[in-house]
Amino acid sequence: MFVDYVEVTVQGGNGGDGLISFHREKYMPKGGPDGGDGGKGGDVVLVVDENLSTLQDFKYKKIFKGENGGRGGPNNRYGKNGEDAIIPVPPGTIVKDLDSEETLADLSEVGLQFIVVHGGRGGKGNARFKSPTNQTPRTATEGEEGEYRDISLELKLLADVGLVGLPNAGKSTLISRLSSAKPKIADYPFTTLSPVLGIIKYGDYKSFVMADIPGLIEGAAEGKGLGINFLKHIERTAVLLYLIDITEGNSETVFNQLRGELGKYNPALLEKPFLIALNKIDTGIKDDEGLRYFDGQGMECFLISAAVGTGLDELVNKLSNIIEQR
Repeated sequence: MFVDYVEVTVQGGNGGDGLISFHREKYMPKGGPDGGDGGKGGDVVLVVDENLSTLQDFKYKKIFKGENGGRGGPNNRYGKNGEDAIIPVPPGTIVKDLDSEETLADLSEVGLQFIVVHGGRGGKGNARFKSPTNQTPRTATEGEEGEYRDISLELKLLADVGLVGLPNAGKSTLISRLSSAKPKIADYPFTTLSPVLGIIKYGDYKSFVMADIPGLIEGAAEGKGLGINFLKHIERTAVLLYLIDITEGNSETVFNQLRGELGKYNPALLEKPFLIALNKIDTGIKDDEGLRYFDGQGMECFLISAAVGTGLDELVNKLSNIIEQR
């Protein structure tokens, strides 16, 4: 199951209490104060894990808490610090505070760590309160409570190329042809029910990542179909590839429909570099009117067949050139 949004509660561990204690040993019945400080509570730490690609694990656990710190001990012994709660998240996870709606972190780099809440400080033992005027203090402080937050985790996939098209445009066929990704392929809408990432290799040891999102339909930006759930996954891409089924004979209309949905969702998407690929030319069907439109607008358009591989080398070369220049 692909899960890209969850809400969870995180709480730092409480600090341990300080101790009231007095030194006792043979021949020293009235030793001085020796109560130790309490240990610090554990933090809650998010860590980016490259082996994760979904937030699915958070569907089954909603509360994460650092370990409480230990109480201070006699002979000025510090209490044990609480263990941190380490939470692995996939690259591209955005962390927000649900109350303030503030973005706390954008965890896009593998290995990056972020302390989302801190554990409380330990309390002070009575040894801390000894003074010339108070040789036998009977005061200690309690440990502080750990920080508490309700947060959201939202995954935005990290990809170089965002593949945009209507259902059945051939996106799954294209990404399976270009990479080792194996999305489900069939002749009915919404075969792809979750984003698919494919690694496209080119040149000598070079590659880029292409994201195939479920097909858009009119009204996707308002929540129709599946598109609204996945449009966010193309926000980080360097270039968009509009894939259009040439057999429909209305390439210009489809292109403007796709652009319209992206613009309604996030106008910044319209500022990204893009290419157009007219797919299924192996059928022998042409759309001369559409080609004239794209040419007249100065838009670069590629004639391809994802099914048999026609024109894909030229398309990949152009995509890689755009990516390398950014």
